[in-house]
This record gives sequence, structure tokens and C-alpha cells, in this order.
Amino acid sequence: MKSMAEKAKLLKVYVGEKERFMNKPLYQYLVHWLKEQGIIGVTVYRGIEGYGQDKVLHSARLLELSSDLPIILEIVDTEEKINSIVAEVSKMVPKGLVYTVSVEVHKAT
Repeated sequence: MKSMAEKAKLLKVYVGEKERFMNKPLYQYLVHWLKEQGIIGVTVYRGIEGYGQDKVLHSARLLELSSDLPIILEIVDTEEKINSIVAEVSKMVPKGLVYTVSVEVHKAT
């Protein structure tokens, strides 16, 4: 089986679990919005510990249970498609981190 590499772009978005947009959790709103935009793929991860610009530590440790854990979205599509949505995604993320990285996607042939 051969692997074929294609150039693509990865958009990563870091937000807090409590962040909201249009009366929904921001990460959930983004997943549905990205699907409507025809984005190839998105995965949401829930962090177990982290902090952002405010330097407030959020942790999933039992004794320090936080309800505002880090949420990471990984969004993959063509460079053109990611470039067309990154400005709009950035507007939806009031505090957090939004960045892109060029990647290669390997598909089995």
C-alpha cells in the first residue's frame, strides 16, 4: 500500500471550556459552523491542565476540579479553505489562541 502526501493546513484553536458564542459553548458552535463551511475535518480535545494569558491554572485534578478546562480544536483542510475562514474564526475567539501550520496529509492509495 502506497502513501500519497498532499499539502494542507492545520488551524489550531485554544479556548476555555466556559467560553460561549451565540448562547452555545464556543467549541461546539465552532464545530457546527466549520461543518457548514464545508471544512474537511475537525477534532476537539479537552485538556487536563493548562493556563493562558491570564496565568490562571485550570486543572482536572480531583481536589481542584475546574469547570473551565482548556479546549483545543484541530481543523484540517486545504491552505485556501483554511485561509478563507481563519479571520472569521479569530473574531469568534475573544480570548484564546488561534494559529495555523502547514502540514502534509498522507492518504493510503
